[in-house]
Amino acid sequence: MTALEASGTGQGPVADAKASVAGSDPVTPAAHNPRRDRRRKWLEIAIFVGPALLIFLAFVILPMIMAARYSLYKWDSRQPFELAEFIGFDNYTRALMGGTDPETKDIFWKAYAQPFWNAVGNNAQIIALSMLIQLPIAMIIALVLNRKFPGRSSVRLIIFAPYVLSEVVAGLMWLMLLDPRGPVTEMLAAIGISDPAGGWLEDPQAGFWTFFFIVSWKYIGLAIILFLAGLSGVPPELQEAASIDGASWWQVQWRINIPLIGPTVRVWAFLSIIGSIQLFDMAWVLNKGGSTGQYSTIATLMVDIGTQRNDGGYASALAIIMFIFSMVAAITYMTVVMRRDTGARAGKGA
Repeated sequence: MTALEASGTGQGPVADAKASVAGSDPVTPAAHNPRRDRRRKWLEIAIFVGPALLIFLAFVILPMIMAARYSLYKWDSRQPFELAEFIGFDNYTRALMGGTDPETKDIFWKAYAQPFWNAVGNNAQIIALSMLIQLPIAMIIALVLNRKFPGRSSVRLIIFAPYVLSEVVAGLMWLMLLDPRGPVTEMLAAIGISDPAGGWLEDPQAGFWTFFFIVSWKYIGLAIILFLAGLSGVPPELQEAASIDGASWWQVQWRINIPLIGPTVRVWAFLSIIGSIQLFDMAWVLNKGGSTGQYSTIATLMVDIGTQRNDGGYASALAIIMFIFSMVAAITYMTVVMRRDTGARAGKGA
C-alpha cells in the first residue's frame, strides 16, 4: 500500500504515532515527600546562612560572652586570666558611682566614675549636636544638590569624598592641618583668629568643638548622599503640580520633598545615634580623646584602660555598658520613632 492509500484509509506514520501516544500510559508526577522537602529546605538554609552565622557567632557573640565574663574579675591584662580575682559587679559600680565602699568612693569616683561620665556626656553631646547641626546642614545641601546645574556630579563627589577616607588618614591629615605651623592655623591667624595656647585640639574649651567639626566634616557626606537618594524617589509630578499652583521652590521642599523623605531621615538618625555611641577611631587618632578627656568617648576610654592601664576587667565592663547603651537606644528608637515606618510596611504587606 502506498503512502497516499494509507493516508486515505486513515493509516500511516501520523496515525501510528497518534495511536502509540493514545495507547501509552500517562506520565505520573513524582510523589510529594514532605520530609524530603523539609530536609532540602534546611539544607539550603544551612548552606546560605551557615557561614555568615558562624562568623557572627565567632566575632560578635563569643567576644561578648567573654567580655561579660572578664568584667566580673579584677584582671591585669598583662598576666594570664587564670591569675584574675573574682570581684563580681565591682567594676560596674566603680564606673557608675565610684564603688560602694565609703572610704574609697571619692578616690574611685575621680579615677573611674568621673572619666566614665565625662565620656558619656561627650557621646550624648555628639548625638544632640548631630541632630541639631548636621541634620539641617545636610538637608539644605541635599536639597540644593538635587537641582540640576553644571558640575553637580563633581560637587557630589567632593562632598562624599571625606566619608570614603579612612578615619586614620582623615585624623592624621587634620593633625597636620591644625598643627601650630599648619596651613589651617596660619590661615586663621591671617584673619585674626589665633590658635589657643594648647592648640585647637588640646584646649579645654575649643577641643571638643574642633573635634565635632572634624567628625561632621567626615560623616556629613553620608547624610547628604542618603537624602539625595531619598529625594530621587519623590515623584516629579507632585513638584510640578505644586509649582503650577504657585508654590515657591522652598514651599515645594518644605511641603513635599522633606515630608516624603522622612523615612530616609529617620534611618540616618538611627545610624548617627548608634555611631555616636560607639565612636572611637577619629577620637583615638586625635590624641586618644584629648589629654584631659575633652572629647573622649566610652570606646576611647575603654581602649585606653584596657591597653594603657592594663585593667582588662574594668575595660570589659565598659564594653558591656556601651553595648547596653547601644541596645537600649536602638530598641527605644525603633519602638518610638520608627514605629510608623515599620507599621506602614507591615500594613502594606498584610
